[in-house]
Amino acid sequence: MNDMNYVDGFVAAVPTANREIYRQHAAEAAAVFKEYGALNVVECWGDDVPEGKLTSFPMAVKCQADETVVFSWVTWPSRQVRDDAWKKMMGDPRMQPDANPMPFDGKRLIYGGFEVIVEA
Repeated sequence: MNDMNYVDGFVAAVPTANREIYRQHAAEAAAVFKEYGALNVVECWGDDVPEGKLTSFPMAVKCQADETVVFSWVTWPSRQVRDDAWKKMMGDPRMQPDANPMPFDGKRLIYGGFEVIVEA
């Protein structure tokens, strides 16, 4: 049994003009994540995110000239806590698109869950 944390990671392309709207959206969502057991929520606005030749963050999310890459992660105490939290969050009215709409194209969001294997 792994006693290290579990991490959900996200990469998205957000319209640069929506930076403050995105920050507010992320802060509201972070409060819900924490309420359901997340240890930490980090939202990062792209500042030095180079375009690649074969692959890159911008290419992965089809980032347009008027968009900025956002890199985020949520740390959980375990995968079980994370799985239980996501089930609850999907039914939480605060997480519904009409209550807290995503200020970016969700179809280009990349996400996944990761087992921590080194933490230094």
